[in-house]
Amino acid sequence: MRERLFLLMFLVVLMSFSCRNQGNKNGELVFPEADTIQLAGSEKSGYETVEEISRNISSPVEIANLLQTIGVPFSPDYLASSLDVNKLQTSFSKAVGLGILGADLGYLNMYERTGSSIETLSSIRKLADGIRVGQFFDFEAIKRLSLNKSNLDSLLFISIDSYSRIDSYLRENGRGQLSALMITGVWIEGHYLATQVIASHPDPVLRDRIGEQKIILDDLLLLLSPWCGRDGGFEGLCSDLQKIKEAYSDINISYSPGAPVTVEKDGGLVVTQTETSNVEMSDEQLRNIIQVTKTVRDKLISGN
Repeated sequence: MRERLFLLMFLVVLMSFSCRNQGNKNGELVFPEADTIQLAGSEKSGYETVEEISRNISSPVEIANLLQTIGVPFSPDYLASSLDVNKLQTSFSKAVGLGILGADLGYLNMYERTGSSIETLSSIRKLADGIRVGQFFDFEAIKRLSLNKSNLDSLLFISIDSYSRIDSYLRENGRGQLSALMITGVWIEGHYLATQVIASHPDPVLRDRIGEQKIILDDLLLLLSPWCGRDGGFEGLCSDLQKIKEAYSDINISYSPGAPVTVEKDGGLVVTQTETSNVEMSDEQLRNIIQVTKTVRDKLISGN
């Protein structure tokens, strides 16, 4: 029950970023410091599209929940421990790093390695302060709860509230592109975790989840598309994500309709159509995805 609660709560974190890319009143997005790029309002992704993208991106807690289900033990080797936040000088790199470390924090908490999360929290604090959103984190409360495993639900709640307020602040101040970068950091770290695990713990469900990321990656590139080619950092990031997309190019995904599911919502019954994905991916294709994902992720955490 607790794992399901964690999954639900972390998905809310991702969905809280759904209103991103809303420009200022003049229809432009303004980057802070040296990262200034202006975009016309017509070039921004629509609210519904971005909301759907955000909703579809798998969270690292969801992945960690799957790993626990199939009996994969916790490993610190999957963490971005070599990420030196002191070397991240731009708001671009700090936002990506904030997403990567947020994913690691979710993984640590899911496996109840909350004592190990203190160092990660310290790095998150530096990055948050670096993009002037540290005021929205109650780090002392998060640190205290991280050391008390009986209060993990409260820990997740405070973290969610912090990220929600950060997102609102960034959007209201014309810096919604940083939310997109945080989402990218979350995705790449979660994808790295899944691909590293399957190399040593083959599992058909995890394999299919990795294959399904072909569609999610298309959505992520759509989310970033307004800035690709307009700035060196974004251009490099989009180029690297395109390399992962190329590794997915020959993978086929089809869907089989499932029985409708009826659930109660807001006092009424809601019928949701379900479907099952069928992923056709060879071992060679999977090995290529594992390798290119590691290369891109390692490049991000090295700061190069």
